[in-house]
Amino acid sequence: MNFENMNIWCWLIPALVGLICGILGYLLGKGSAKEIDNSAEINSLTASNTKLKGELSDLNNLKASHSKLKADLDACNQKVIAASKVAKSSTAAPSAPNTNLDASAASFATGAATNSAIAFDGAAAKAAFGKTIKQDDLKLVEGIGPKIEGMFKDHGIKTWKELSEASLEACQKILDTGGTRYKIHDPASWPLQAKMCYEGKWAALVKWQEEHKHGKL
Repeated sequence: MNFENMNIWCWLIPALVGLICGILGYLLGKGSAKEIDNSAEINSLTASNTKLKGELSDLNNLKASHSKLKADLDACNQKVIAASKVAKSSTAAPSAPNTNLDASAASFATGAATNSAIAFDGAAAKAAFGKTIKQDDLKLVEGIGPKIEGMFKDHGIKTWKELSEASLEACQKILDTGGTRYKIHDPASWPLQAKMCYEGKWAALVKWQEEHKHGKL
C-alpha cells in the first residue's frame, strides 16, 4: 500500500509542477503582450510626428513661393515706373527743330514759365472725356477718389506733374497712412496716368482707362 501511495505522488508532483509552469507561462505571455501593444502605440506616434514634419515643410515651401511672387510683382512695378520715366524723357523739347516730334511737344510753354510746364488744354480734355475737366484734378486718374486725392494733397502731391514724378513706393506710403481699408488700391499705374494728363494725351488716357478697369495694370 505504501508503494502505491509513493507511485501516486510520483505522478502527482510532476503534474503540479507542470500546472504551475503553465500558469507562470500564461502570466509571462500576458505581460509580453502588453509590451507589444505599447510598441505599436509608439510606432503610431512616430508616424504622426513624421507626417506633421512633412506638412510643416510644405508650409515653409508655400511661404517661400509667396515671397518670390511678391518680389516678382515689386520688380514688375519698378519696371513700369522706369518705363514711365523713359517715356517722359523722350518727350523733352530738343535744341534743334525735329519734324518727327510728337504733336504734344507743341504744347510746351515758351513764355514766362521758367519750369517749362505744358499748357493745359481744357477744350481738348472735354472733347475726350465728354465733360469739363479741371486742371490738376487728381480724380481724373482711374483709381483715385476724393479721399485719396485729399491724402495725396496733404502730402504735397497736388498736381498731375507732381504725381507723375512720384515713385511707386512714395504713393504706397501715402496710401498706407489711410489704414487697412486702402490696401485694395494699387497705385502702380497712377504716375503713368498722371503723366498722360500732364502732357495732354487725352485720347491715349481714355483708351488706356477703357482697357484697364479700375486703373490696374
